[in-house]
Amino acid sequence: MAVNEDTSNKAQTTSQEDPPPPEQEDEDDGEDESGDDTAYNGAFGRFVRAVNGMSDLGDADRRLLRDGYVQGDQFRNAAGVSTGAAGGYTVPPAFRARIVEAMLAYGPMLQLAEVVETDSGVNLPWPTNDDTANEGAILAENTQITEQDLTLGTASLDAYVYTSKLVRVSWQLMQDSPDFEGFLARKLGERLARIYNRHATTGTGSAQPDGIVTSATVGVTGSGSLATTGGVSYDNLVDLVESIDDAYLAGEQRWMMHQSVRKAVRKLKDSQNRPLWEPSVQAGQPDTLLGYPISINNHMAAVAQNAKSLGFGNIREAYVVRIVRANELVRLNERYADYLQTGFFGFGRMDATMQNSAAFKVMQLSPTA
Repeated sequence: MAVNEDTSNKAQTTSQEDPPPPEQEDEDDGEDESGDDTAYNGAFGRFVRAVNGMSDLGDADRRLLRDGYVQGDQFRNAAGVSTGAAGGYTVPPAFRARIVEAMLAYGPMLQLAEVVETDSGVNLPWPTNDDTANEGAILAENTQITEQDLTLGTASLDAYVYTSKLVRVSWQLMQDSPDFEGFLARKLGERLARIYNRHATTGTGSAQPDGIVTSATVGVTGSGSLATTGGVSYDNLVDLVESIDDAYLAGEQRWMMHQSVRKAVRKLKDSQNRPLWEPSVQAGQPDTLLGYPISINNHMAAVAQNAKSLGFGNIREAYVVRIVRANELVRLNERYADYLQTGFFGFGRMDATMQNSAAFKVMQLSPTA
């Protein structure tokens, strides 16, 4: 905290000695914003690669990081660490972007679900309503209108704290690797990606998010052939599609399946011996099944009896993920110094829940062969 107070006092003294005119101050703020971000990103990169952290940086880099630390309402607010020697500066946008790329590559849920970003982790409630069973009526002349109340429910999102777990990095690697920032972002991002996607897929809802597969309604019960021979009924696929109301079939509907299901489905043929699987012929476009795109999610159950390995619907309509601010990085210099190592870990806050179970359903295989 003393570091922050000294920086603040120094800035105040400078302001008293040479106060800029109001017009010039406004112009400088606008012109320097992008330059400040670039300078901060560079200082952060040198901080990550430095063997001894802040002590290896020059005065200019230290000032940039400390200025970022004390700006509590800015993106690069410090990660709850009082001194530079302990580590802890929020990941700058360029570094965070690499982590996000890794997270998207290791699971489809953050790409397919609705994602809501918030500045704080307070409970986020919202009202729900399912009025699809009610409809209007013909009114006879001189007849009182019948009442039909709306039944409202509620859903909410909390903010579970996730960690990448600790990574210890040798000083030699930090000295010799020119792209250590990319290496670190990739590894921390992959770890957070896997647990985010796993819980958004099959979370229990008890002290963790409730996953989309856990919460989904069973639209079709399979015959069991998928679990025993690797086959799947064409009729089952049609039934699963038709279990979704047409109101949700006009959006971004798709299949989501474990890779072992893809292997079985690719062997399916119609009555003319033509494969139902339609490989994409356009770069960047997914393969299709019965005309709908396919996403592989290996955090769904593998092919087995009684497993929910295949789902279909509009995932963005059905499921919501809540992310609190940005992922953050903490650096531990002194704890592992006798090993000539530095500790790093990332953390983030996330929750997720089903918001419309009518928009996505799963196929469950028979519990018997």
